Amino acid sequence: MKKYNVGIVGYGWVSGAHIPAINATAQGRVVAICSARQHDSAQVSARHGGKVQCYTSLKAMLENPDIQVVSVCSYPQLHADHIIAAARAGKHLIIEKPITLSIGDTHRVAAAVKAAGVKACVCFECRFSSQFLTIRSVLASGLLGRLHYGEVDYYHGVGPWYGLYRWNTSKAAGGTSLLSAGCHALDALLLCMGSEVESVTSHATGSANELFTPYEYPTTSVTVVRFANGALGKVASVIDCLQPYYFHTHLIGSEGSLLDDKFYSSRISTDRHKWNNLGLKLLDSGDVADHPYQTQFQAFFDALERNEDMPLTAFDVALKSQLAVHAADLSAEESRTVKISEIAG
Repeated sequence: MKKYNVGIVGYGWVSGAHIPAINATAQGRVVAICSARQHDSAQVSARHGGKVQCYTSLKAMLENPDIQVVSVCSYPQLHADHIIAAARAGKHLIIEKPITLSIGDTHRVAAAVKAAGVKACVCFECRFSSQFLTIRSVLASGLLGRLHYGEVDYYHGVGPWYGLYRWNTSKAAGGTSLLSAGCHALDALLLCMGSEVESVTSHATGSANELFTPYEYPTTSVTVVRFANGALGKVASVIDCLQPYYFHTHLIGSEGSLLDDKFYSSRISTDRHKWNNLGLKLLDSGDVADHPYQTQFQAFFDALERNEDMPLTAFDVALKSQLAVHAADLSAEESRTVKISEIAG
């Protein structure tokens, strides 16, 4: 079994979930971190186990030939430059979402990853949750028939009680409601619907509660998605709600429907007034410590070992979700429908 040494860019909240998840895989081991802040290598090594070298220079870390993989956990506005530098250094990539905050930077990153020929995965890790692995199985079984409508909505109040609030409120760092967090829902919708996005129409608003006034961008958006096969979808991204975390999923097909953790199918029941319970664990937390990173990273390292693109969240797959987010934000900004072809590059 091949082993992969991993360098972490950014040593904050997200890296605190990436590091133990990488170390828990069969092949991955974090051996370096790069942070703008000075850290003591001995203390960091003791904290995470094994020897971890601390850098303040990304260039210096990337020059280390013993590092094969770089995990980008820096602030979103820094992602593009960090990803491009790591790709040009020949390092495989684990990229925390969003890939970037702008259409132009997303195209720059895509070109760099392609030119370097490195493997990359993007942390749309909800695809590896029990909820969506089970939903994929239900869809593959044909119990719902052909989907023609789907809703996946992200409800998570990101207020002063939440760690990333201190920087997420700025447009330069948070971007938009979708880029900040709701992109998980839009990505999950694309996973379920199984068709290319043709166009999106989006509108945005925000809460009047003073807790959310520091935000420099609308904190709620609603996006209608038209797919190439004629199906429709809807995504609400709500990061200014006062309620428990909720990742709403409702899929409507020719033979049945699925609502969160239950479904009805005319292929197994004649009583359409009763749901069947799937008995799955729903996504119930926005805390990165609760996300299925280990399952995703294990799939990534397994694919690296086979010299293949990883399943579900390979860069080219995630790029489609990223572009759909950019199209939705452009639609909300310009109050018009935006075709994916306009920004596909």
